[in-house]
Amino acid sequence: MSVREWNGQTIPAAGTFTLDVAHTRVGFVAKHMMVSKVRGNFEKFDGTITVAEEPLQSSVDVTLEAASITTHVGDRDNHLRSDDFLAADKYPQITFKSLRVENVDGNEFTLVGELTIRDVTKEVPLKVEFGGAATNPWGQEIFGYSAETEIDREAFGLTWNQALETGGVLVSKKIKIEIEGEAVRQA
Repeated sequence: MSVREWNGQTIPAAGTFTLDVAHTRVGFVAKHMMVSKVRGNFEKFDGTITVAEEPLQSSVDVTLEAASITTHVGDRDNHLRSDDFLAADKYPQITFKSLRVENVDGNEFTLVGELTIRDVTKEVPLKVEFGGAATNPWGQEIFGYSAETEIDREAFGLTWNQALETGGVLVSKKIKIEIEGEAVRQA
């Protein structure tokens, strides 16, 4: 296992890692009718994490297929793919490209990057927790991570909503993004 000590943590040696789609979930949570939460995820995505010699120079580049969004409710999923939300036919990809690493505290840090949805790009901070490095049973070097943030969907042009008779709206303005996963060394 190619690891090194940095900032009191055992981290991977410099190199390129890809997201292990079999062990990664890119999910989201939205408030529904002001009273409950609806969870969903993207089933198709890929990404690269480059661990730099200087860890603070590391980078992440991820692409999600917008049409792969699922909440496991067909009608809702089709609505989320429509022009009211992601407009997946016009904007087939959602991307995140990191800009910098900030606020390192043990195994937690902030990864600031550019999130692009519907051709609208905004700077977004991801709170990341490094889960550790290991070698899997097939001899591959991996590391685990968790990340989360909250975005204002309307800032990305996702403005559809419906007022409720009892007050409030059908879909929350704020969307929580939750990522859990592993990355596998490529080089």
